[in-house]
Amino acid sequence: MTKRINRRTTLKGMGGATIGLPLLEEMRATASLTGAALAAASDVPVRAFNVFFGLGIPAPLQQEGFDGVLEPLKPLRDKLLILRGVDHVRADQNGINAHFDGASAAFTAEAPDGEARAGGPSIDQVVRHAHYTNGLPDGMVPTLNAGTFFRRSRVSRYVHSYNQDGTVAATMQERPRDVFDRVFGSLSLSTGDSDAREKRIKRSILDSVVDQYRFYTGERSPLGNASRARVADHLDRIREYEQRAFHMKDSPKGGASLPPRSRLAHGGAADPGGQGIDMPLEDLVQEWRLLADLYALAIQTDRVRFGSLTFLAAGERLRITGDYRYDGRLVYQFDDARQLNASGDAGCSHEWWHRFNEKKKNEQLRAHAHMKLREVAYFLSRLAEDDCRDANGKTILENSMITVSTESGDGRHNDVKRELSGVFHAITPANGRFRTGGIEDVNAEGIDVYNTMLTAMGSRQLLGSKDHKTQMIDAIRV
Repeated sequence: MTKRINRRTTLKGMGGATIGLPLLEEMRATASLTGAALAAASDVPVRAFNVFFGLGIPAPLQQEGFDGVLEPLKPLRDKLLILRGVDHVRADQNGINAHFDGASAAFTAEAPDGEARAGGPSIDQVVRHAHYTNGLPDGMVPTLNAGTFFRRSRVSRYVHSYNQDGTVAATMQERPRDVFDRVFGSLSLSTGDSDAREKRIKRSILDSVVDQYRFYTGERSPLGNASRARVADHLDRIREYEQRAFHMKDSPKGGASLPPRSRLAHGGAADPGGQGIDMPLEDLVQEWRLLADLYALAIQTDRVRFGSLTFLAAGERLRITGDYRYDGRLVYQFDDARQLNASGDAGCSHEWWHRFNEKKKNEQLRAHAHMKLREVAYFLSRLAEDDCRDANGKTILENSMITVSTESGDGRHNDVKRELSGVFHAITPANGRFRTGGIEDVNAEGIDVYNTMLTAMGSRQLLGSKDHKTQMIDAIRV
């Protein structure tokens, strides 16, 4: 006979390893409740995440809807509300750089406060403080900031979660293995052992919780057969992601070969003097998707409820090469430097945005923007899978406030006022708080859009000064 167990039951091991379990039948409010009764009784966590992609989508291209560069979001359209006409021009107070100013305004609606600080809190942190005034449950990662990015000058190009005072809400994690350790902990190995690093990539954190694993999947388990199988599958998935992140050498015989540890540049090597780096599309996508998988798994196991995820920084400078395919068709063959007939920063994909002209085809820019949204959609879709359902029967994607945005709207860099207008946004339902299933021309200031969202999320705190009179955007709310 099974019995109810706590929603946040975890397996804990040495070195602080904490393995969250997926939602099981035994964790639901009352095992006998179903349908509407279950939804009413369930305690669904409040979650808010900011998803950023670099360089933006020119406003004229947004007007094409799902028939254009927004196509990768079409399979998720019932779970998204696309917002057009969002204006961040107020963030150009300092006139430092449109990419930097626009990126700083994403999720804060404020101009930057120096080169390493935002002008105020980000919307995820405002929601966090509104619902968890006394802090999150013990053992949770307070905020998870992660991303795949290379343009490193000025922090808000790539960090998109900020505390009340505008400081970075959490250290940025850019390597998959660092994200894994941040979320699930790390093995405690002897500091005096010179070979400790090599041992880490040969061992798994699951080794430290094996006894608990046997208990929850064995005959004495408080779980039913279906839940036992799900726990086993879940831990296998964690093991798979860990192997991918650390390139462990003890993979099962006959199993698929593991990818090498990151081939991508990190740290200063990722942005050598702002001149950009060469980037095979396959390498970029491989690392991003592992990072996205790990981030989604952290949310699914209720280890993380707030934070940000970045796919390419504001003003990103990459020289991308390789075939780009979507839905079984070849969309484009990237070869930025050759097609631009330039080297260094002048040969980077960033230049296609500078060359945007709504009277031309903008073929290269379209392909790059389409690719970015394909990768954003990849992450969002991971939270819409059947094994990502909360106790109310809805998916994590449907229950969370996930805001997607970028730094540039109009795309014509010769006019900052136009560049920071028409900035693309998309939001998820947040457990029925926001309308979804369409495209809305809000034609409003970003600060009013964000404050409308915060009000719907139950926050008394609003962004901006007391002098700002917020205009609520009723078209967003249910």
